[in-house]
Amino acid sequence: MGLNEIPKGYEALTVETLPTRLASLADVKARVGPDPESWSVREVGDGNLNLVFIVTGPAGQLVVKQALPYVRLVGDSWPLPLKRAFFEYHALTRQAARDPGMVPQIYHFDETQALIVMEYLSPHIILRGKLIKGERVQGLGPALGKFCARTAFRGSDLSMDAGQKKADTALFAGNVELCDITEQLVFTDSYYDAERNHHTPELQPAVDRLRADPAVKAAAQMMLMRFTSGGETLMHGDLHTGSVMCTDSDTKVIDPEFAFYGPFGFDLGMLISNYLMAYFSQPAHRPPDGLDAYQDWLLSVIEETSGAFIEEFKHLWATQRAGIIYPRSLWEDQGQSSDGARDGLLTHIWNDAMGFCGVELHRRILTLAHNADFETIEDTAARAKLEARSLDLGRSLLLRRPPDSAALVAMARAANAEDLL
Repeated sequence: MGLNEIPKGYEALTVETLPTRLASLADVKARVGPDPESWSVREVGDGNLNLVFIVTGPAGQLVVKQALPYVRLVGDSWPLPLKRAFFEYHALTRQAARDPGMVPQIYHFDETQALIVMEYLSPHIILRGKLIKGERVQGLGPALGKFCARTAFRGSDLSMDAGQKKADTALFAGNVELCDITEQLVFTDSYYDAERNHHTPELQPAVDRLRADPAVKAAAQMMLMRFTSGGETLMHGDLHTGSVMCTDSDTKVIDPEFAFYGPFGFDLGMLISNYLMAYFSQPAHRPPDGLDAYQDWLLSVIEETSGAFIEEFKHLWATQRAGIIYPRSLWEDQGQSSDGARDGLLTHIWNDAMGFCGVELHRRILTLAHNADFETIEDTAARAKLEARSLDLGRSLLLRRPPDSAALVAMARAANAEDLL
């Protein structure tokens, strides 16, 4: 069966049909109740691709996520293979092993129906919504920094058995269509008038400046080349504030259906870019008396995420480096320190992360799938002023990579003071 073929028997769930269709699953009945007549079902999927249901019964709650054979945001004019649920399931199982407790527990996977039954995270809500409301999450930066480090390190040739790494790389190489979305939307469409692009009308002068800069486009394409050829580790592939769920003190990561073997720094850079968009959008969401303090907190999260990534990566380097690259036989076994090699690799990762951060700051404003951080600002003139700062920082990151998170924060503060329209 080809990737674009719909399996025989596949049928999209509805609120009405879900209880009957899942009634035979012992794991479902054990967690919500034995009688499907007692279940209540609501559809909550507000993402771009999938159906998502919350099932509630006398014994508890769970989530059912089902892929559709097209991009939900666009409709059936943009078909997508249902096999992306297969990649999400396998990514979740690997993330659960590499950073236990950071992703929802999986109860059931049905490849034919392209559905995953998983833990209902409560009272967690989407991080992006919390940031728009000006809420803080204790331990956010350390949790996500360690998640990025643990999944990057443990999913790479630094740690994995070489044969298993190659087998996994081959498996996730089949996630072609979702990679194509990333390759087009993230790295290419921002820099010309692509068919599905749209942006705030008042932003046009800043868009024209960006697209008139050949150096920016060359840098973005270099990052695309890193994405397509740098199969260093299993990436989440779409790690942003909409794929993180939090309480005031707990953090979980969801939705890794874009998982793919790519560069070490991809997830870290994409995550930081979304922190930055939250930062730049805040003047439209906060009263002046609370604005500076909340923006300062967002910048501190960037530094904490980056710091936790580096420290955890160093810890794993010292304790779990058992793969075929940077083997201990070249350093420790000869009585030598590998710290210089480690730090060189971390510099490479950070440099990549800043490039990926730059292109993401552009695409979330100019291409198909925008961020609510900006899109919920009803005054389009005010929105454009804030978006222009994000575009400008993205350009700076592509052309001039800051050496560390402190330099990045300084660049963000400078961009936040600019009037670019």
